[in-house]
Amino acid sequence: MSGAQFELSVSCHIAAPREIAWKVWTDLKDQWFCPKPWRAEVIEEDLRPGGRSAVRMFGPDGEDTGPMEGIILEVVPGERVVSTDAYASGWIPQTPFMTSIWSFADEGEGTRFIATARHWDAETMKKHEEMGFNPGWNQMAEQFRQLCETSAATA
Repeated sequence: MSGAQFELSVSCHIAAPREIAWKVWTDLKDQWFCPKPWRAEVIEEDLRPGGRSAVRMFGPDGEDTGPMEGIILEVVPGERVVSTDAYASGWIPQTPFMTSIWSFADEGEGTRFIATARHWDAETMKKHEEMGFNPGWNQMAEQFRQLCETSAATA
């Protein structure tokens, strides 16, 4: 999946099998999902089409994003998760910001991880860039990579 007009993404190679990357993504999201010193709290991650995805982030100075609510659109275990914030649980429409695509593919001895944010329009994509998409999502991907590789070393 690529080629969307208003897309931002980050990618990294992980020196760990895809099965470990998938397990870290599904089970340890609170440990890598937002750039430190921020921390994430997974409220719910119902990995099925129509399932609720809700995460809250807390900053070092007391910042609180409130629940970031969305719906899972597609799950291909070990390969891809697609979600959107265009709906809250129960298919309740809300102002959309993006569709997220998380993909995992075998690459050499490890895994290619790609995290993508697709936006409805150029203005929303620009806003995401100005919010710090590149440094933030690159740091998130690096934290994810490190956690996967540490998990592989202790597996």
